[in-house]
Amino acid sequence: MHAENRDSFGSGITRSGSAACLVVADGDTRHQEHFKTDHLLPNLKRHTISSGAVTMSAQAAKFALNLASTMILARLLAPRDFGLVAMVTTVTGFLFVFKDAGLSIATVQREHITHAQVSNLFWINVFVSVLTTLIVAASAPIIARFYHNPTLVGITLCLSITFLISGSTIQHQALLKRQMRFKAMAMIEVGSMAVGVLVGVVMALRGYRYWSLVGSSLSTETTGFLLTWSISRWRPELPSRGSGIGPLVSFGAHRVTGDFIFAVARGTDNLLIGRFYGSGPVGLYSRATALLVRPLEQFLGPINAVFVPALSRLQSQPQRYRATFLRLYESIALTGFLFAGLFLALSHPLILVLLGHKWENAAPIFGGFTIVALSVPLANASTWLFTSQGRGRDMLVAQSINACVTVLSFIAGLPFGPVGVAIAFAISGPLVRLPILYYIVGRRGPVKTRDLWMVFGRHLPVLVIVFLITWLTRGFVVNQPPLVQLLITAPVGVLAGAAFICSFRPQRKVATDLLETLRELKKKQ
Repeated sequence: MHAENRDSFGSGITRSGSAACLVVADGDTRHQEHFKTDHLLPNLKRHTISSGAVTMSAQAAKFALNLASTMILARLLAPRDFGLVAMVTTVTGFLFVFKDAGLSIATVQREHITHAQVSNLFWINVFVSVLTTLIVAASAPIIARFYHNPTLVGITLCLSITFLISGSTIQHQALLKRQMRFKAMAMIEVGSMAVGVLVGVVMALRGYRYWSLVGSSLSTETTGFLLTWSISRWRPELPSRGSGIGPLVSFGAHRVTGDFIFAVARGTDNLLIGRFYGSGPVGLYSRATALLVRPLEQFLGPINAVFVPALSRLQSQPQRYRATFLRLYESIALTGFLFAGLFLALSHPLILVLLGHKWENAAPIFGGFTIVALSVPLANASTWLFTSQGRGRDMLVAQSINACVTVLSFIAGLPFGPVGVAIAFAISGPLVRLPILYYIVGRRGPVKTRDLWMVFGRHLPVLVIVFLITWLTRGFVVNQPPLVQLLITAPVGVLAGAAFICSFRPQRKVATDLLETLRELKKKQ
């Protein structure tokens, strides 16, 4: 143990400096509990399953909170209120990737890391967050002028504070993820979201309109900061030289550059719709998008948080790495295709039930975005290969190319309004973006391009069957109230999907593995 500490921290100290070396070693021992991961490897499956149980419970709570707040706020606020905030968050979203600077993944992915390295990364995160806050605040008049709406100045100034708050928690949360302490992460995420939802609803009830959405964001970030620093006992030291963070910063730079390029591309839809069609249409578009994209993020985010550390620990075991990844990838494909077919057929009654009749024009937008479920979950999971293998440059290349494709799809759909933008983006996923990603990610590592396409093709029929059966069934009850349509047709679609899965061995095997995993998760709860 002491020899290892001297190698990590005291390589420049001679025998005459033994006292100094002892101080460094003691310092490393004191902080070692925050960085060690060796205890995870012997029972990695158990830790992964246990973490999955916690994250599933947390996501269920977050999904319920999100759904409740969406249904309540959609009835208390107008599309214009959501549109005003969406105009600002579209622009700030371009810069939000810099709060992380790609350094949290570097901390999680690194096999060995020291207290000095994480401390330096913390101060880099803080510096970048302060700089981003100032840039966003200074850009408030520019944003208002771009949209021809002076109301956006105050919204931008308030939301700029979220960068500073959230940037101070990056490394603390990265260390929790590194050690797979997902129970602590669940407490932070669910607790902060609950406070944010409560504040937003109360403000909306008191007539604060769009300010209730701003207040919700600020209170969520503030609560997350307080909980993170309370739960994580790690505290950074002052910046130091010679800690060896060069490779970490390089990996983070590649990742954040790719994330920034993709964020700019992905936010162009709201930007263009807001600029050319106004706050009302962008409000409809943003809500329809959020109804699908946010649950996807809540579903994939925790899986990402659990499996990237797990895959990172398996880099030296390629066969085990490949088997672990493909088993999860098949489960994501099967589940995603089933629900994509269901939501595509039921987009209209779903919007009416969840948001109310004044949001009916958002139904075709939501229908277009259900096609996104063909590619987004699989594309997101594919990037785990880049991250867990430390392939920052390859990720940058893939994201840059796909960002160009994304922007071109938005431009192509813009003349046809928000619906055209949604459909053009959705179709470009499986036809262009996914093939590019599969090709680049499969060139290196244990998982090949052919493996990814086999999973895609194997489970695509599930989507077709579920969509057709659900759509045909809805034709018999289309004149019934929206809730009745859902109660009748959704179970029929799910049963059709279940019957198809049970009838064919590849799908049946994936479903059996998934059920077995769920049983193990239940035992861990």
